[in-house]
Amino acid sequence: MLVTRRETFSASHRLHNESWSDEKNNEIFGKCNNPHGHGHNYILEVTVAGEIDPDTGYVIDTKMLKWIIRKYIIEKVDHKHLNFDVDFMQGVIPTAENIAVAFWNQIADKIPTGKLYSVKLYETENNYFEYKG
Repeated sequence: MLVTRRETFSASHRLHNESWSDEKNNEIFGKCNNPHGHGHNYILEVTVAGEIDPDTGYVIDTKMLKWIIRKYIIEKVDHKHLNFDVDFMQGVIPTAENIAVAFWNQIADKIPTGKLYSVKLYETENNYFEYKG
């Protein structure tokens, strides 16, 4: 059984590799390399896999999953600049791929029942990124 919780947040970021020249950063990242950053209204889906507990009927209590996602991810990233304001993103180019991996690492050991199956991050209506550990 798979159980998925969806949350939304808004954040800004800049795609920039400090070891590259400005020219190379502009060539690779284009407008995403704006010195002041740019923002997205993200959608995050966290999926937990497991067996249904016969006593509760749950794989995981969705209220608990909501609390975990909000405490360890949303409260830290919502209305923040990912390059500067988020401790677990320091030193990481905040591509959607890297953000999804970082989110996984924030909560993988916090799931009390079942097992974290995937973190899916929608950066735009047309682009999403899914990490399965």
